Amino acid sequence: MNTAISLLEAINLALAQALRSDPDVVLLGEDIGRNGGVFRATAGLQDSFGEQRVLDTPLAEAMIAGLAVGMACQGLKPVAEIQFMGFIFPAMEQLVCHAARMRNRTRSRLSCPMVIRAPFGGGIHAPEHHSESTEALFAHIPGLKVVIPSSPLRAYGLLLSAIADPDPVLFLEPKRIYRNVKEPVADNGTRLPIGQCYTLQQGNDVTLVSWGAMISETLTAAEQLAAQGVSCEVIDLVTLNPLDLDTVLQSVNRTGRLVIIQEAPRSCSVGAEIAASVAEHCLLSLQAPIQRVSGYDTVMPYFRLEQHYLPSTASILQAVESTLEAL
Repeated sequence: MNTAISLLEAINLALAQALRSDPDVVLLGEDIGRNGGVFRATAGLQDSFGEQRVLDTPLAEAMIAGLAVGMACQGLKPVAEIQFMGFIFPAMEQLVCHAARMRNRTRSRLSCPMVIRAPFGGGIHAPEHHSESTEALFAHIPGLKVVIPSSPLRAYGLLLSAIADPDPVLFLEPKRIYRNVKEPVADNGTRLPIGQCYTLQQGNDVTLVSWGAMISETLTAAEQLAAQGVSCEVIDLVTLNPLDLDTVLQSVNRTGRLVIIQEAPRSCSVGAEIAASVAEHCLLSLQAPIQRVSGYDTVMPYFRLEQHYLPSTASILQAVESTLEAL
């Protein structure tokens, strides 16, 4: 039997598998080599594969992204790390104007098989710019896939698929659950499909949709509701772009109720897009208004207040109770 490993260890395992299997795969980023990354996601990889395959870079996110675009267009498969998602903004010009447009710009003469890894989200008592959840900014960009794993098994398989993808993938890692979610993962190179939701639990009374670290609170809420006789269907969105809307619509058409749980701010969010799409396609099936549980439209606060900002199991339970009470 495989030993249970953390999400962080699964990422390291997938990176090692990719480096071992494909000589074109190259890792780059700030402190990822000698120090093994700020969270030690790349620990030991430079020792195993050398400085030509695992490159330490200067503290320059725009340069890291631009270098990855150039590498990808010339036959390599770069996997670049941005230390925290809050530092990704200098790299946006390269991601939005070049990586995401390369296939369209060159009429498919060139593709851009690159991955940008970035820890994101709150809950670890971090300072300013270290706890952002701005995934909606990137899910809005055509040509850029956005993937967020919520378990070690999905992190391993989805990262391998992202590295093998011919187009750019933003791979966001929910750092709050880096070490506290564990499960067995076989290091066999098995990939999981990008662009597909995962139904983690079947149910009939209400559909709960979430992604990233909030899956933990969502599953806990579903367990407590089951003890009260409420049957919840839990869907892990996993891929924000392309969005597997069909899985969500089929579930809501059956349950008639929807609660969306996200850590990101409420306005103009992925949750808002899902709510709008469900309202458009499932209006006659809905038995209650759609509920959203989210962060606030404010800057993520410092650690003393971050637990007040982050959605909780209690807030999810309250939203579900509200939708069940609706006529």
